[in-house]
Amino acid sequence: QVQLVESGGGSVQAGGSLGLSCTASGISIGTADVGWYRQAPGKQRESVAIRRIGGDVIYADSVKGRFTISRDNAKNTWYLRMNNLQPEDTADYYCQLLRRNGREYWGQGTQVTVSS
Repeated sequence: QVQLVESGGGSVQAGGSLGLSCTASGISIGTADVGWYRQAPGKQRESVAIRRIGGDVIYADSVKGRFTISRDNAKNTWYLRMNNLQPEDTADYYCQLLRRNGREYWGQGTQVTVSS
């Protein structure tokens, strides 16, 4: 059974930093794309950052230069480092793993709150 467990998140003032991590069990992340998504209240879930198997990284325009996605295949874990957080970054953040066959898995979500 595949399970993704997130940790990190919390509350911070604008300009602050937070880190998220997502650890997979029941599957090796080495053959999958990994990513982070977020969903703010009343809004649709949106992609924040994706790190593909081959190393390509895609960031949402709104987080470029502030967020960094990384992965450690040996630890079956990927990370999102968030710097210079702003109130508009407030959302529930979800990690995602996307296998080559198109099947996707999601973490349970973790809340990030940024106050002005």
